Amino acid sequence: MDYSQHATATTTASNSPRPGSLETDSIDPVQRSNPFASPYGSMPASAMGSSTGLQLPPQQRYFHSRRIKKGELERPWLDRKDKKEKWVTIIPIIGIVIGIALTGFLIYDGLQSVSNYVYCPVLDEDFSGGFDNKVWTKEVEVGGYGNGQFEWTTDTDENVFIEDGMMHIKPTLQDEKLIQTNNVINLLKDGSCSSDVWSNCVAVTNTTNGTIVNPVKSGRVSTKSGATIKYGRVEVEAQLPAGDWLWPAIWMLPVNNTYGPWPLSGEIDIMESRGNNYTYPQGGNNIVSSTLHWGPDENNDGWWHNNVKRQALHTTYAAGFHTFGLEWTPKYLFTYIDTRLLQVTYVNFNKPFWDKGDFPPSDSNGTRLVDPWSQTGENSTPFDQEFYLILNVAVGGTNGWFEDGVQGKPWVDAAPTAPRDFWQARDQWQPTWEKSGEMLIKSVKMEQQQGFKGCT
Repeated sequence: MDYSQHATATTTASNSPRPGSLETDSIDPVQRSNPFASPYGSMPASAMGSSTGLQLPPQQRYFHSRRIKKGELERPWLDRKDKKEKWVTIIPIIGIVIGIALTGFLIYDGLQSVSNYVYCPVLDEDFSGGFDNKVWTKEVEVGGYGNGQFEWTTDTDENVFIEDGMMHIKPTLQDEKLIQTNNVINLLKDGSCSSDVWSNCVAVTNTTNGTIVNPVKSGRVSTKSGATIKYGRVEVEAQLPAGDWLWPAIWMLPVNNTYGPWPLSGEIDIMESRGNNYTYPQGGNNIVSSTLHWGPDENNDGWWHNNVKRQALHTTYAAGFHTFGLEWTPKYLFTYIDTRLLQVTYVNFNKPFWDKGDFPPSDSNGTRLVDPWSQTGENSTPFDQEFYLILNVAVGGTNGWFEDGVQGKPWVDAAPTAPRDFWQARDQWQPTWEKSGEMLIKSVKMEQQQGFKGCT
């Protein structure tokens, strides 16, 4: 062995860098990656070389961008055109055009069906002059107006009065003394009763059998003495009351019972509602209804053929004023809210009302029912005579307007003590009247159609 070679080898080995040093890596045939090193391309130029003489491989460029000249951008969708694709745009456009045309036709057809008649003014009331006794009559009754209502309608300023340029119809509680002790209210004595029927003018409290006088006082006014129309238009701008078991109404009755007692001579309900809130299942003060009443007797009333309800949009009819209107001609009759285009019920006089009613051949007792209207030869009969306007706020009742067992109704219609049961629950319902428990009437307009009843 050559010792000089051995010494050289030893010296070389002793001067060799330690494993893991940069020097070792620089001569290692397999380059080892440093997990802490920055990727190529992100290192500064000064780091591209080191004190160890490490030489990094040429930088690899992963991203390359250049400005594309106009016209060089590829547009593959232009190379191939599918003729069917254009219908994706054309068909919706055709649908929109057809929809707009159809809407326009329906509006035009609706307006064409409602003629613009000429009218003569009959009543234009804004209450600026107070309560006009020549036009308005405060009707006084205790009989419940055939519906078993609980109010006594008075002629006092407590229940009907003018304030701030508006008519107020406000229900109030009865005097407790008249309910707690035996009493008799006889409206015939002072001649104030509006009815000639004894039961409508007398009320009694009998503490033994539970009978009481009307537990509430309220108001009902009419234009029977001062303003009537036969065909024409009516508009009442009013705010409805809010309060449990209140029953506001704007309606019309015939001046004369030409074809017989109710409902033979007809009734026009422009608006009826309930004071209960919107949660009431039958509809509270967020819903109004309109209908006509006609029939050969009380048990055969055709009202349900044309009864329509209209719900307020995101509000109630007790939250503000609305115009409740009627347009009535020899050819048709319709009611509306705020505008003639927002109709509630529409009745076309295209056939006799006897045919419209589809009444049975006889009543429940077997008595034959007779057509009382077709003798006139007019399809509008019995709605072909003079009618007058009524505004009122009723309370409760036993005719089913407030259904038994619904939302804590405190009385049962068939119970002989229904008024007393209602009175005893006054702590529940009377507080709901305190804020808005009255109907406010801002204006009333009645117009006679030209060609009838002196309007030329």
